[in-house]
Amino acid sequence: LERLGAGKPPPGGGSAAALTVAIAAGVVAMVARRSEDWEESPGTAAQALALQARAAPLALADAQVWEEALEALAAVREEAATQNGELAQKLDLSATVPVQIAEAAADTAVLAALAAELGDATYRADAAAAAVLAAAGARAAAHLVAVNLTGQEGDERLVRARRSVEIAENAATHALDSAR
Repeated sequence: LERLGAGKPPPGGGSAAALTVAIAAGVVAMVARRSEDWEESPGTAAQALALQARAAPLALADAQVWEEALEALAAVREEAATQNGELAQKLDLSATVPVQIAEAAADTAVLAALAAELGDATYRADAAAAAVLAAAGARAAAHLVAVNLTGQEGDERLVRARRSVEIAENAATHALDSAR
């Protein structure tokens, strides 16, 4: 978190999205653990913790690939050249981690929606908040995929990221409706 506010790249939006998803998964785990009357709560808590463990390292991974892309971009600018193969490769790689973030976000939002529907009533609003956070993480990550894949509209990673946003946003809507 300190590095995000330091004003030096990276980390950036991708790392923030990954941390947001990890936090959302942690909230889902908390809701599941507090929902003692929900038979599937132990399994849900375990799944949420697995999602948290999947999302958290993506913050560092995204910062690393983004830093490499920025360095390649700076090298191209210094040479006053147009895009070279190394830059294209680095930008391509920098789109891969945000796809993983978006997919983890979709899985987290779906699990949060389940917790908002079946968890203890006292904590359903927390589960809904987790779903909204996860959906925001998915949308942010998908935006970064689109930016990093400029001119590659049909790329399957962009399709996957956008599908993850759709899944996450639908889950968030369901969670909000369930938690009322």
